[in-house]
Amino acid sequence: MKRLPLWLPLLAALAGGARADPTAECRVDGLRQAVRCGVLSRPLDPQRPDGTRIELHYLVVPATAQHKRPDPLFFFAGGPGQSAIALAGQVAPLLGRLGQRRDLVFIDQRGTGRSAPLDCGEEDEAALPLPERLDAEAQIARVAACRERLQALPHGDLRQYATPTAMADADAVRAALGAERVNLVGVSYGTRAALEYLRQFPQRVRRVVLDGVAPADMVLPASLARDTPAVLDALLAACAAEPACARRHPRLAARWRDWLATLPREVRVADPASGRDVALKLDRAAVAQLLRAPLYAPAIAAALPYALEEAMAGRLAALVGLPGALGSGGRRGAIATGQHFSVVCAEDFPGLGAAALPGDFGESAALPYRRLCPDWPRAALPTGYGRLVPSPAPVLALSGALDPVAPPRHGERVVAALGPQARHVVVPHAGHGVLGLGCARELLHRFIDAEREADALALDTACLTRIPRPLAFEPPRPGGAP
Repeated sequence: MKRLPLWLPLLAALAGGARADPTAECRVDGLRQAVRCGVLSRPLDPQRPDGTRIELHYLVVPATAQHKRPDPLFFFAGGPGQSAIALAGQVAPLLGRLGQRRDLVFIDQRGTGRSAPLDCGEEDEAALPLPERLDAEAQIARVAACRERLQALPHGDLRQYATPTAMADADAVRAALGAERVNLVGVSYGTRAALEYLRQFPQRVRRVVLDGVAPADMVLPASLARDTPAVLDALLAACAAEPACARRHPRLAARWRDWLATLPREVRVADPASGRDVALKLDRAAVAQLLRAPLYAPAIAAALPYALEEAMAGRLAALVGLPGALGSGGRRGAIATGQHFSVVCAEDFPGLGAAALPGDFGESAALPYRRLCPDWPRAALPTGYGRLVPSPAPVLALSGALDPVAPPRHGERVVAALGPQARHVVVPHAGHGVLGLGCARELLHRFIDAEREADALALDTACLTRIPRPLAFEPPRPGGAP
């Protein structure tokens, strides 16, 4: 048999589009299997490609099937400010069977994780005494001091961290991996990122899943102010309609309003972070801050009737402890504060306006942005940013009817603008985040794995509407008393 010249196999590989793998084997907390880690060098300022550069870190969880699909799945984290790589150990199992046939890609968006991080010592802040954690003025002062430190970093031009630039980074990852098209899954702020990727690179998108739709024009502080009290009111109404809850907490809504009217007051409570007894000036803004996190998850909010009852009786341990039950603290769920404000100040703050926001959740939610954003360096957003046009790719938007920050009204208008290729599913008893509930993982798999677009859009999602509302939680009582 005649031997071929040695250079012919190389020529054939080049002609066939073969490329070197830009990743290296690595290990990541929360994932048992070996994965692939990659780094891209990107210009800090896209308008100055020869200027300062940053390292963009990403993670690839390889498909397990021998013959995998060519279109990987890109996951966009929330916040803004969360590290996608830090969440990979939690998110990869939620993506379920998709990881058998498709690579799963987690990108630390610029400003988060290891990608030119804009951290403000979030883990240290979680260890501060409770009075300092709840003191809005002290929080603002800490972030302002952090801004000064961040601006002194080599990558400290805080104008370069807005969503449009980050999505150009994401497409550079796609190109490095050699994928013609990708599937997008975004949660919370990650839905805004996914929508921006779809706007900039529609030809590169195969399918999109949006969980907790937070578009560019939502004005985050205003949404928090408007929607959090609505979810609290719904919770109190549900307690009144649930016989056992109504029996244990009669007229809870009215008595809670009366108790709030007695604030501020000096109280003593065990700090859940240290266990130490501390003195705390409890005002309505501090109470609103304590209530906000539990309301994100109905399973945790189910304990609020008990916590409110205890607080009105002078026992505050449950009320101050519930925010930690969401699991948003620590390294995995930490928000890079500098990146968070770089995004929100550029993209949301201009729509906030000067009018006061009503209610306990109103100005308390808006205050940090009103005080910090005027002095925060802000990106100049490109023309067309946030514009929604008909999508060429199927889009599945998921909203929880009890979501205190990204309620269904955002999903409704986004899907209406995206046109006939988009579909909106509202889950009646879900809060902020649907993909971890019930049949959602299976539906995610079917939507992305369907060969035909019509089959993906015709998905039967009725199982999501049958997820029940968690009943009000009551701890065991001595002697089994009701």
